[in-house]
Amino acid sequence: MSVDIVSFEEKYSTSFYDLNIEWLKTYFYVEPYDEAVLSNPQKYIIEKGGHIFFAKLNDDVVGTVALMPFEATGYFELTKMAVSPNYRGFKIGQKLMQHCIDFSKSKGLKKLVLYSNTKLENAIYIYKKYGFMEVPLETNSPYIRSDIKMGLLL
Repeated sequence: MSVDIVSFEEKYSTSFYDLNIEWLKTYFYVEPYDEAVLSNPQKYIIEKGGHIFFAKLNDDVVGTVALMPFEATGYFELTKMAVSPNYRGFKIGQKLMQHCIDFSKSKGLKKLVLYSNTKLENAIYIYKKYGFMEVPLETNSPYIRSDIKMGLLL
């Protein structure tokens, strides 16, 4: 299975929204912040200097992930990763993760952070596999559902 990773284009906005909404509704719920970011990725991610990537299999978008600038810290949040239910288990999420890490290193970024939930045991395992380590979760976390914050020094 040959998966290509491509950068954001406006034509992929619907896929970004649909993949993430499906994932959120399957495992949690859609928070107001999610709805805002997913409905307008250009405003909340791209225009702020962030990046969105898509995993494509043939002409179908089967996964996505974003790197969103994290306040004024100079590092990025790895966020909004979702893979189509039909393609879970094919390591597409890991390909997206590796792409984000390689991309971040090529841009000279020093650190990535992510927010997750410990009930997502497989995801936490993969984050650790890629070198992410648990860091203190601030009390004003951007996501109500997050109970773990992880960081990766690049």
